[in-house]
Amino acid sequence: MIPVDAIVLAGGRASRMGGVDKPAIVIGGRTMLDAALAAVASCTHIVVVGPHRAELAPEIRQVREVPPGSGPVAAIGAGLRAIGSASLVVVLAADLPFLSAWSIAELIRHATESGADAVFAADESGRPQYLIGVWRRSALSAALDRLGSPINQPMKALIPADSAIIALPGVADCDTDEAVRQARALAAAPARPLALDAARTILRDNLSRLTSYIAELRSVHGAALAASVTAAGPLPRFDVSAMDGYAVAGDGPWRLRRDIGFAGGQRPVGLLPGEAVRIATGAHVPDGTTSVVRDEFVRVASDDSLHRLPDTPIRDDVRRRGEDRAPGDLVAPRGARVTAALISAAASVEVTAAPVRGPVRARIVMTGDEIRSDGPLHAGQTRDSIGPILPDLLSWYGIRTTDRVHLRDTPNGFDEVLGAAPECDLLVIVGATGGGAADQLRAAVARTQARVLVQRLLLRPGGSTIVAELTTGTTVLGLPGNPFAAIATLMALAPAVVAGRTGGAPGRPLLGPLHNAAEISGTVARIVPASFAPQGGWLGDPNIRTAHLGGLIDRDGLVIVPADAVDGATVEFLPLPR
Repeated sequence: MIPVDAIVLAGGRASRMGGVDKPAIVIGGRTMLDAALAAVASCTHIVVVGPHRAELAPEIRQVREVPPGSGPVAAIGAGLRAIGSASLVVVLAADLPFLSAWSIAELIRHATESGADAVFAADESGRPQYLIGVWRRSALSAALDRLGSPINQPMKALIPADSAIIALPGVADCDTDEAVRQARALAAAPARPLALDAARTILRDNLSRLTSYIAELRSVHGAALAASVTAAGPLPRFDVSAMDGYAVAGDGPWRLRRDIGFAGGQRPVGLLPGEAVRIATGAHVPDGTTSVVRDEFVRVASDDSLHRLPDTPIRDDVRRRGEDRAPGDLVAPRGARVTAALISAAASVEVTAAPVRGPVRARIVMTGDEIRSDGPLHAGQTRDSIGPILPDLLSWYGIRTTDRVHLRDTPNGFDEVLGAAPECDLLVIVGATGGGAADQLRAAVARTQARVLVQRLLLRPGGSTIVAELTTGTTVLGLPGNPFAAIATLMALAPAVVAGRTGGAPGRPLLGPLHNAAEISGTVARIVPASFAPQGGWLGDPNIRTAHLGGLIDRDGLVIVPADAVDGATVEFLPLPR
């Protein structure tokens, strides 16, 4: 194992919080400094930069930047001079109450495999956190030397060109009083991240069902049957020809009549023994018909007599009344999704309406001041690249979008959104699911006394996903703000949400081998784009950029890769809508 040292920054002025000692703030029963030290506990040497703290273990070295309070770059320089010679160095701020050792391990793994000079974490909204990173010691030392004096230098002045950013859960910082309050509220109800399969089961089994009602099936595509559909009439309704040919009575040769039977036309008069009449596929066969003989099995003589060709097979080619469905036969069971096939099959036996639940009606809420849908971008803004495509994606799963809104970062914005939730069955909220100052969804959900079914997912990306049910019955699906994380998690969870709300039967997963699974798998399950492999199964993308959906172009879908999977492992495939 490569030796790794750690620098933990535990000083600073905390000017936005009135000069309090931020690392000493207690959240969830431990100080934020303790959380940082726990995250780097496996490192070879640890140095804490900041005021002396008598409570720290003697093996943790303590130093102070000179002059005190001269900024994070000066603190990093002081820390680097005080630690050993490990080739990798973790640099970490002590204001991350939910940082985990797993997140640090992921940064170290990525730094080791990529060879980048530095790897930084990004929260689930995509914002880089430059004080959560792993550096090559040589690159960090060179960057500090280039600056000359490190005093009051901005952190961005230190960032090398050869750096990488990866999204991780639990990496939002607490640098305001409101952020601390939200973090304490979240910590008061801790929940272990759920594996994806466990989360799906909980959603299917525990979400409240929508009220059933009788509806015209053709108007509720995507709903689920609240009761079984049985045939009201026989199929076929009468004996019909299965082929173009001749309806005949008795053995041939036959005397060919001049009238013709067409589908939907008048039924030919009954046949006498030895008679034949030309007939089209789907036409009602006349009384007295013993069989229909295909065109290619007969010839018509000059005297208008009809003869079977030698050595042709003897077939009936008549679809008898009720042979496909008799009245009362099951057409589709309760819980079946209303699809084009179901609508057609029901109509063929005289059923056009039935009791259903759904379809699920959704409101899309895009969050964040940095997101802009229309018009020119201002400083610090980015284009909303997923809001416009979400209605089409939701419709793939039978979810109807009622409207799409943009929520600014305001103190009470989420309270207003959640308060208006009874107008829809599902709130799809993109962003604000982490734990940072701008990530206010969890605190707002807690204020509504909602029932939280999924607090977080043991999944990468998508770990910050939250699913809750408001007291009004509306489902809240909080997705990460990172575009790929949002889309991937939505595709993984949407069928379970729909099944839970409508009582629909769970679909059969698409399973097959992932030929390069070992190249992709990590310590937790991952979702990555994939393409069909020539030999069957799939090939996944080991490295993806999660801040946009460019990695989905020319891909067939996504694969869910289990933790520590080996090449050829069976994985679930999520096809991309076309």
